[in-house]
Amino acid sequence: MKRTMTAVEARKQFGDILSGVYYRGDEVIIERAGKPMAVVIPTSRYEAMERDRRKLGDMIEEIHERNKSVPADVIERDIQEAIREMRAEAASRRSDPKTD
Repeated sequence: MKRTMTAVEARKQFGDILSGVYYRGDEVIIERAGKPMAVVIPTSRYEAMERDRRKLGDMIEEIHERNKSVPADVIERDIQEAIREMRAEAASRRSDPKTD
């Protein structure tokens, strides 16, 4: 269960928060003065986020290595073309609800 609570509430209920996160998979956003300051999540979710972050970093590094000899203007042109294609495809799907 996702929930939000103030820092004062979190301080008073810290043991209950930990139990809910550990046993039920709760996610708790802790706010101070209405501003989100921290999130308490299960360690399994945190570890999955870390794995995904490392994978993304590895993919970026691999792409960088493969393209290090390609001029920046060529890469920029290819990126802009890919963005145009994706936007056109998305617009086409929005105009034709049967396409999925």
